[in-house]
Amino acid sequence: METFYCPQILLPEGWAENRVIEVDDEGSVSAVRQGIPADAKTVIHGTVVPGMPNLHSHAFQRAMAGLTESRTGTADSFWSWRSRMFSFLEVLNPDDVEAIASQLYIEMLKAGYTSVGEFHYLHHNPDGDAYENPAEMSHKILSAAEISGIGLTHLPVLYCYGGFGAVEPSGKQRRFLHDADTFLKLLENLSPLFPGYPNRRLGMAPHSLRAVTPELLNEVIPSFRVMLPEAPLHIHVAEQTTEVEDCLKWSGRRPVQWLFENHEPDSCWCLVHATHLDQGEREALGSSAALVGLCPTTEANLGDGFFPLQDFLGVGGSFGIGSDSHVSVSVSEELRWLEYQQRLLVNQRNILAVDSEKSTGRELFDMALRGGSRALGRKAGDIAEGFRADWVVLDTKHPLLYGKTGDSLLDSWIFSGNVPVIRDVYVGGREVVSEGSHVEEDRIEEAFLQTMKRILC
Repeated sequence: METFYCPQILLPEGWAENRVIEVDDEGSVSAVRQGIPADAKTVIHGTVVPGMPNLHSHAFQRAMAGLTESRTGTADSFWSWRSRMFSFLEVLNPDDVEAIASQLYIEMLKAGYTSVGEFHYLHHNPDGDAYENPAEMSHKILSAAEISGIGLTHLPVLYCYGGFGAVEPSGKQRRFLHDADTFLKLLENLSPLFPGYPNRRLGMAPHSLRAVTPELLNEVIPSFRVMLPEAPLHIHVAEQTTEVEDCLKWSGRRPVQWLFENHEPDSCWCLVHATHLDQGEREALGSSAALVGLCPTTEANLGDGFFPLQDFLGVGGSFGIGSDSHVSVSVSEELRWLEYQQRLLVNQRNILAVDSEKSTGRELFDMALRGGSRALGRKAGDIAEGFRADWVVLDTKHPLLYGKTGDSLLDSWIFSGNVPVIRDVYVGGREVVSEGSHVEEDRIEEAFLQTMKRILC
């Protein structure tokens, strides 16, 4: 057992002072009690808050950040960006993916994320054939998470087609493709790698309604549920207006409407983006146990649109956040953009502070913690008995935070720019970032630099 003294801490019941956290050998909190520094092995120097889950990641795309910011034609969009992305990944090998993911996961930890949902669709070699070990790329993601120390929910992606109605995929999509049998075999091969590792979870992700067919969903999801009854299931949906229009042409239904008419999204489901919803879809999703995964910096970068978060919360909806393409890796920026989007839509301030007892930053933080933890299938997001011992330490000696306590600390972190105010980070009770640095930072950065040199030069 490890013990930690916290001078100020955010607990489920609110802010508290002088608490000792007891952490068991599996990395979960066994008790939180009143205490003094002498009662604990480790004294925390700063304010402790739960670590944020990052529910949606395509790790390899971090290496693309800044490489797509020039116009490709008269109308640049998600679809032209996607074409560039397809070309970029043609040169990546498994070691490259491990190097990029390791670097990214350290950046996530330093930004305040303590777990990540890796939406993983880069499965095969550049010619589309499986590696000798068909799970080679997944093993590299697992290795990156292990090296960095971040909590991982691995979400292998079922990707079969190039558009609605079983359109033949392009040659540039060949590295993603599975049929039902090979995909289920992949899950079977991966599943033994997770029991006994409390910091790992396995789920799955149909890429999107345009990349699978109803028949495939009806075959794969029940088999997946037999294998992993309560595991997370994520899907891209309604991200672009073109996707909505194409879904209507194919089925006569909007994407989220189609999902609810043909499946029963429950608490294990995360609908990623869901940017373009009509009122009926908002109400169906809000009244269900499923949640949405919002990635505001990526959605803004791609020009996807604003999610109607205020309306969605009004019908009981839940959400978490993700950094998706990783054009930015910042808890504060994702949360800030959620609020600013709503302000720009209605020309008001403090839109999402629906609880008068909490500030806007606190409200956003709490909601994203709850939703993100559920999306990743992790008992996390609170510092309480039975929860994972995942937390970050805000540096209260930083000029931005000096003299502030309680909700004002979160508001300053979230709304004062991307200022590095995180001092330490713990995952499963293990310190993975100390005074702003990761123990493996230099080695991982060098491997990342060598990878970038090879693929860009």
